[in-house]
Amino acid sequence: MSELLPTATRLRGAVAELVRPHRFLAGGAFAVLLAATGIGLATAPLLGHIVDLVMAHGSVAVPVVLLVIVAVARGAFQAAGQALVARVGESMLATLRERFVSRAMSLPLSTVEKAGAGDLTARVTGDVSVIAKAVREGLPELGGSALTIVLTFGGLAVLDWRFLIATLLAVPIQLYTVRWYGRRAVPVYAEQRVAIGAQQQQLLDTIGGARTVRAFGLGDRQLRQVTERSLAAVSLTLRGIRLITRFFARLNLAEFIGLAAVLATGFLLVRNGSVSLGTATAAALYFHSLFTPINSALALIDDAQQATASLGRLVGVAELRPPEGGSTVPLDGSIKIAGVHHAYVVGTPVLRDIELSIAPGERVALVGASGAGKTTLAKLLAGVHRPSMGTILVGGLPLAELDRRSVALVSQEVHVFAGRLSDDLRLAAPEATDEELNAALATVNALPWVEKLPNGLSTVVGDGGHRLTAAQSQQLALARLVLADPAVAILDEATAEAGSAGAKTLEAAADAALAGRTALVIAHRLTQAAAADRVVVLEDGRIVESGSHEELVASGGRYAELWSAWAQSRHEP
Repeated sequence: MSELLPTATRLRGAVAELVRPHRFLAGGAFAVLLAATGIGLATAPLLGHIVDLVMAHGSVAVPVVLLVIVAVARGAFQAAGQALVARVGESMLATLRERFVSRAMSLPLSTVEKAGAGDLTARVTGDVSVIAKAVREGLPELGGSALTIVLTFGGLAVLDWRFLIATLLAVPIQLYTVRWYGRRAVPVYAEQRVAIGAQQQQLLDTIGGARTVRAFGLGDRQLRQVTERSLAAVSLTLRGIRLITRFFARLNLAEFIGLAAVLATGFLLVRNGSVSLGTATAAALYFHSLFTPINSALALIDDAQQATASLGRLVGVAELRPPEGGSTVPLDGSIKIAGVHHAYVVGTPVLRDIELSIAPGERVALVGASGAGKTTLAKLLAGVHRPSMGTILVGGLPLAELDRRSVALVSQEVHVFAGRLSDDLRLAAPEATDEELNAALATVNALPWVEKLPNGLSTVVGDGGHRLTAAQSQQLALARLVLADPAVAILDEATAEAGSAGAKTLEAAADAALAGRTALVIAHRLTQAAAADRVVVLEDGRIVESGSHEELVASGGRYAELWSAWAQSRHEP
């Protein structure tokens, strides 16, 4: 059962921490927007003054020129202010994104596997996009709208306090609407993001396991699950749409009540001579000018609710405590596995009572039928999962106390990162020189083909770049292993994808990469087992045999049967 990554519920402190390094820039942005809003407020009084001049048959040339100046100045300040706000927001988003990726990369693989790739993918794609849209479009507009609303209320009070009272009749409806919407929208959008993550996970599982789905005729079952996940996401989306429709309907009612109150107040004040027609006109224009910023600010609440839900999902991961640094003392590479049991599902054990000691520098081959528990044991030793019971010590230390680089796992599923080949290699050793990269490639016999690439180490590989063969990709992974230089190396069928043509070359590369370190090799080909110092045979989650290749063949047990079948298959035409 999946365990989703955490979602933060208290975001104020996290946002304050993100703003702190940019507080002076944020203050400057606020000052510029304040100036733009203040300049813009001169428009309504100038138009009211023009009305009074027209009524008195006076010249309107000066106020018209002033209107043009106000429009130009406000536009310039508004653009500058919004650009500064967007800059602050982008800087905060970049910091949050970097922190998220850093924490995600440091998470135990067991945590990521339990959550599922879909949850992590949805956060780093969909959630980041939602927040980025809010930062680039919503934040500048919201800042300007909020200032306009506050200063416009001040302008109404200056004209006549009774206009302000009339305007405030709409506020209770607006506040109630916002509160009503907020209570309902946040949970809906949070559920929606989770549902989208589950939908993506289901799609990834279905597409990634397409061969298995076809082989076992699971197409209809997988399609039903995809449909269920999609319907759940669509249902939550429709709930959000219904909420926003009701939200705007209530806002329109508030606008009607407010405008009617201002117009009625103006009519009464002009009739009894308390204010001029121009002043009443200015008040009506002030209130009318509130429509856009209030609607924008309240409409942006919808984006803000979505962004808040997404922000909580990013901050939830970004604030995870990184694993504590393990021991930096050089390890002797010894391994002791005692009383280890493991089950992915309670009541269905995969490993039972595993007892295994490996001496420093010893190479042990792990063999057994598919489903025997070989990969599970490899993942336990690599720290991907924690055993349900028992202890695993490397160099006399529990895995939790080790430096993460002390044990390295290389599987048959090798990912070639898009970018320069040298950058891909430096993932294992960021400070490595080109000479050290070449030496690692030479160790696994990959230097000859690397030197023939269009730009050598600078050749772009991976998606959109030079395509590497399966054998070349595995050699690249083994070169990373050499550069990382762990005390213990685990190869989980790391030469399986080479095919018969490249098997010998890749096995020789694996031998060279493992030289001088303790190694556990899950043998895809029994020739690897024959070359190991010791062979351990797993069957139904238990160790049933252990010894050298010669000893086990001579004993006539399970390994001898596997070796006989292997040798026979090699001689068949």
